[in-house]
Amino acid sequence: MVASTQFAHAAIVVGAKGDRQIAMKPCSDTSSRQTSLRKSVVVSGRGVHGDTPARLTLSPAEAGTGVVFVTRDGDEPIAAHWTNVRCTRLRTEIGSGAARVSTVEHLMAAFAGLGVDNALVEIDESEVPAVDGSALPFVAAIRDAGIARLRAARRVIKIVETVRVSDGASWAEFAPTNRRCLDLDVEIAFPGAIGHQRIALPLAPSIFAREIAPARSFGFLRDAEQLWRQGLALGASLENCVIFDGDRVLNPRGLRFPDEMARHKMLDVIGDLALAGAPIHGAFRSYRGGHGLNLALIERLMTTPSAYAPSKEAEGSAPRVRRLGLGLSP
Repeated sequence: MVASTQFAHAAIVVGAKGDRQIAMKPCSDTSSRQTSLRKSVVVSGRGVHGDTPARLTLSPAEAGTGVVFVTRDGDEPIAAHWTNVRCTRLRTEIGSGAARVSTVEHLMAAFAGLGVDNALVEIDESEVPAVDGSALPFVAAIRDAGIARLRAARRVIKIVETVRVSDGASWAEFAPTNRRCLDLDVEIAFPGAIGHQRIALPLAPSIFAREIAPARSFGFLRDAEQLWRQGLALGASLENCVIFDGDRVLNPRGLRFPDEMARHKMLDVIGDLALAGAPIHGAFRSYRGGHGLNLALIERLMTTPSAYAPSKEAEGSAPRVRRLGLGLSP
């Protein structure tokens, strides 16, 4: 039995070891001004898919910039926006012109989770480094840089009508709430040791950093050879992934949370929804979701004008809509 959730007072976490509550204050995004970084910081590591070393420089950006990636070749800058998504298989890849940057979701989750609206991301390779497989290294870097509040008003997308997409048994939806934040409810189901897990939390900086950012990518040893043949997971290791061999966790230190897998799925959701172009105020829920479903939901939302109410500052500022054509059911 899945317990009910009261976002305003506590989150219910459901997993193999039963339900437990995480006490928290009511969620309220009270900041009405945009933010950026105070100084530049560097993050280095290897890509989980390409296994190529990469160096990121995260720098301040002016109000209204959003998050923009610039590659070492000096190609066209890539706005971190849903219209620029190029691939959603096992990662989220964005591109513009010939430029591509892959596996942006953990970095984008850290920006969104800590409330950073504007940043310039210079990268010397085509894949964001995995580091330890979570968002913690990016949270640490952003905190080291510091967050500056700008004078410009923050843009917000308020959900006013329920929208939903599905793919077989999997589905995701946005629904209206009367709260000034994004409430998240993520449910997963895997055979074996992972089983059924559900976590529901409001998106707020302290909650994100403590409860979601530490959750790592995960995978199954049985899938490794097939993924390698497809040029994926070439850099996956016990240093940047939770790896299951049957029902056994191979990582010597085990899991960071009993429900780390559901938390990581929520981390991915936050990173993908950050590509909407502005913070979302509403409720998100998914069952057996993934990058493709997350981005299809954003597309459905942004191409259903009656479903959202942008702030005045956001009106007319989004890039031209390029339909992704992901072919999922309403």
